[in-house]
Amino acid sequence: MKVLVTGHEGYIGSVLAPLLLEAGHHVIGLDTRLFRHCDFGEGPAKIPMLEVDLRSVGPDALAGFDAIVHLAGISNDPVGDLAPERTYEINHQASVRLATLAKQARVPRFLFSSSCSLYGASGEAYVQESAALSPVTPYGDSKRLVEQDVTSLADDDFSPVFLRNATAYGASPRLRTDLVVNNLTGIAFLNGEVLLTSDGSAWRPLIHVKDISRAFLACLEAPREVIHNQAFNIGSTDENYKIREVAEIVQGVVPESRVVVGRGATADVRNYRVDCGKFSRAFPDAVPQWTVRRGVEELYDAYLKRGLTNDDFFSRFVRIEQIKHLTAAGRLDAELRWIDAEEGREGYDFR
Repeated sequence: MKVLVTGHEGYIGSVLAPLLLEAGHHVIGLDTRLFRHCDFGEGPAKIPMLEVDLRSVGPDALAGFDAIVHLAGISNDPVGDLAPERTYEINHQASVRLATLAKQARVPRFLFSSSCSLYGASGEAYVQESAALSPVTPYGDSKRLVEQDVTSLADDDFSPVFLRNATAYGASPRLRTDLVVNNLTGIAFLNGEVLLTSDGSAWRPLIHVKDISRAFLACLEAPREVIHNQAFNIGSTDENYKIREVAEIVQGVVPESRVVVGRGATADVRNYRVDCGKFSRAFPDAVPQWTVRRGVEELYDAYLKRGLTNDDFFSRFVRIEQIKHLTAAGRLDAELRWIDAEEGREGYDFR
């Protein structure tokens, strides 16, 4: 299949794109390259790409594709809270526009990277895909709106599928240290403290980035009737954890580390456990293979091997800090677009 992967140089995309290539697909990337100087190790694989802002994609660019895997967007709650209007513009409006253009271009399959964040504050009960959606952040709400609007585009010739990813973790060529497992492991590695900024009581479903990528591959290759206009919780029902439990796993893996609750830590309003049985029944060969403990071990080894520093951990590997840096340096405007049209292509030294 000829597949367009938006955000292919990001945290998930830099793992997913090579997997699709290995599976024999013809992969083209699309990325605005905000994080091109955020490599962890060798960096993403070089594949043919369109260097363009998602909001500026034209209809001609989508002609001839068999599927679009849509990952690009504002990637988490803190960035969404920093610029909620941009979150809705990029994550919601531009995503719906992309799906609409894809349908017009006769692209038959559209895989959307949604999020379990749209469950928001669901509490102790396990939530299935049919549960009421109650996002508590602009990021989560933007995912809800995309699902709502793109669902209505589905017909005999256009099959969207919504992959509601659990919170990701694991090493990636474009590492993020603003994800809870990556963050707790990194701070423990650097400073010996497994630092909780909340009271640790909230539930969160967790999944390795490689398992997310395998789920996308499965949905890409599945018969149409299996995925047509469906939503799937992507994760493992057994891999729901309280944040405090994650901290204790990190403490058990990282030598001479200890759990510390930050001053003024309170309960996180985001609190949800998910049931991932629908995906595991539909795709028994693509169920997650990683556990959080194994992921922490992988991260610790990667941090040690690559000599992770405090400077990198708290700056270029944190999405909101990178965006703030680009804006303060006059390279991004208030709409999060490159001021110099060639900036994303030529780049600069973050440090």
